[in-house]
Amino acid sequence: MVSSKAFDALDDHMWKLTYKWAKFRHPHKPKRWIVSRYFGLFHPARHDRWVFGDRNTGAYLLKFAWAKIVRHTMVKGWASPDDPTLAEYWAWRRGRKQPPLDRGRWRALIAQNGRCPLCGGLLLHADCEPQTPHEWEQWSAVTRLAIRKHAITAQTGPGRPHDTPTFRLIHTGCQRRLIRDVSSRPAPPAKDL
Repeated sequence: MVSSKAFDALDDHMWKLTYKWAKFRHPHKPKRWIVSRYFGLFHPARHDRWVFGDRNTGAYLLKFAWAKIVRHTMVKGWASPDDPTLAEYWAWRRGRKQPPLDRGRWRALIAQNGRCPLCGGLLLHADCEPQTPHEWEQWSAVTRLAIRKHAITAQTGPGRPHDTPTFRLIHTGCQRRLIRDVSSRPAPPAKDL
């Protein structure tokens, strides 16, 4: 089954569930009242009037069909990772994958070349991308764990009013060291007025 058809089937099922819930919630109301109360143009960029949501808060359910479908690019049959003449091809294929990070952290990681600005060490502890599916699975799990356990921290620098704050990724240990060094500095002498 093509993924777009599967997403459409899931959206249809979700519509039936939400409509059934609304009918249960308001058993004596007509269909038009239920539709006008719970369904509408909630998503600002989409012209879909069958989005389930709350008019008071503006919250709405996302539809499965809105997910971007990314097709897998097959490896060319003659392309061997051991062939030195195809190093550029394999670098291109490996460079397309990104770790399980949100967009802001991913951009910061690229801007910092994957390194902590305080110690210069690698943030994700990998010299190169994994090669096998098992290594990818392990790398992905370790990366998620590092972020969840705050081994990598997003630091926003102090900005003046009207300045955009700086955003960088650093090791949590480096941040602790930085805070400890700043707090251990002697306070400047007070000026007499």
